[in-house]
Amino acid sequence: MENSSRPYYKRIYLDMMTKKFPDKIEKYHTMFQKEELSALDVIKLNEDLFGKQERTEESESNSNQKYRSYLKSDILQILDYQRKNKLNNSEIARHFKLSRNTVKKWKDVFVH
Repeated sequence: MENSSRPYYKRIYLDMMTKKFPDKIEKYHTMFQKEELSALDVIKLNEDLFGKQERTEESESNSNQKYRSYLKSDILQILDYQRKNKLNNSEIARHFKLSRNTVKKWKDVFVH
């Protein structure tokens, strides 16, 4: 399995929503029908449940960023989102809280 060390987000979010947000479970019914949640699904769920977090302190944002990892399928979804929404590297990086260098590196590897 490609992502055996990844957390089982589907179970985590289902448990959390059952306890704290039972009224929102039906809204995400189709998302939870998937075998596994993608990084984009997790980002969307997190933003919808807890709101978009503003960057209050740059160092805090950078330290949290270190621990993110993306599967190839997640990267391709992000790059596809960029293409569909006609965003430049800076805009897509800001949207997904990535560095511009990361986006450029992904494009070099997966697009060109």
